[in-house]
Amino acid sequence: MDMLPIRRAILSVTDKSGLDDFARFLQENGVELVSTGGTRKKLVQAGLKVRSVSDLTGFPEILGGRVKTLHPHVHAGILADKDDSTHMQTLKDLRLAPFDLICVNLYNFADAMRQTLQDKQAVEQIDIGGPTMLRASAKNFHSVAVIPDPSHYSECMEEMRANNGALSLAFRKRMAVITFDLTSSYDRMIADYLRRS
Repeated sequence: MDMLPIRRAILSVTDKSGLDDFARFLQENGVELVSTGGTRKKLVQAGLKVRSVSDLTGFPEILGGRVKTLHPHVHAGILADKDDSTHMQTLKDLRLAPFDLICVNLYNFADAMRQTLQDKQAVEQIDIGGPTMLRASAKNFHSVAVIPDPSHYSECMEEMRANNGALSLAFRKRMAVITFDLTSSYDRMIADYLRRS
């Protein structure tokens, strides 16, 4: 699909700069917001209506936050091909809804590298759910928009304003490329750190 109307979004970010304004813009444009722990808390404090991922999945965040978004109720909505009627029928049969926008940025592993942490402590700063959502949405850029960094919020909002709340395929593909570059660099940084430690 060329133009993707944005109706439902997941926001789960470590870097919360600009988040309130971006989320408010989305909500004012009729987008349902779904979020995880700290991100949701910040958005609720800003007066926004945000559904928790735990409500969506029917399952609490567990293992000290290691497992939050790794769930079919999240990833089916991210990976469904909206141009494939069998995918959309599967979502309908399972009472799931697709996502249109995934706004995720990762745990700051570079900070962990600068500290003198033991491996056991350092690995807790390795993001798992974030890269999984980023890669899933980047793979499915024909049906989902991925926003991997606050530096892209203004461009996303401009694009939605210009297109009556939709995002173009060209924009989504460009964000997918940026996302795969980012996750590749993130994994390389972790591998380099573990190799040295």
